[in-house]
Amino acid sequence: MIDETETIKNKVAESGLESIDLKDFYSKGERVIIDMKDHLFEGLILKEKDFRQFVKTEDWTKYKGKFVAITSTADAIIPTWAYMLISSELQPYAAKVVCGSPETLEAILFHDAIVDKLKPEQYKDKRVMIKGCGDIEIPASAFVEATNRLKPFVKSIMYGEACSNVPIYKSRSETV
Repeated sequence: MIDETETIKNKVAESGLESIDLKDFYSKGERVIIDMKDHLFEGLILKEKDFRQFVKTEDWTKYKGKFVAITSTADAIIPTWAYMLISSELQPYAAKVVCGSPETLEAILFHDAIVDKLKPEQYKDKRVMIKGCGDIEIPASAFVEATNRLKPFVKSIMYGEACSNVPIYKSRSETV
């Protein structure tokens, strides 16, 4: 039985630990993949004339506001100019265009969001927990970017949850 004069203490709240959930940096929006294999002649080569005709007739407005990855899943050599040509057509419409896999697209989106939205100065001399579990998959590169941006400012960085964490970094003043 708990004595009514006793108060229950929230040790996590009292610890001064600042929590960062990288899912807050997830860019909402539709992801689209343009696979260059769909434009290869007999699955082997890109014919410039046919490809330019596709670029000319494609309705690029359908990519408005979308995040686009231009990739090739074919075992073929795709000339660099072909990626550039598609990118130049998408640029006025798409929210973001990258050359690479869907995983590359996600890594770049997280990177851009962390650079734009994470203000490491607000964590100056604080102990920071970067949450490790969640309902969306966060690329490892996002955790690396957050760590790189925070380290010059914080006392410590931990990964995981307050009840179960992995120490990542402690400043000299934190270890004394």
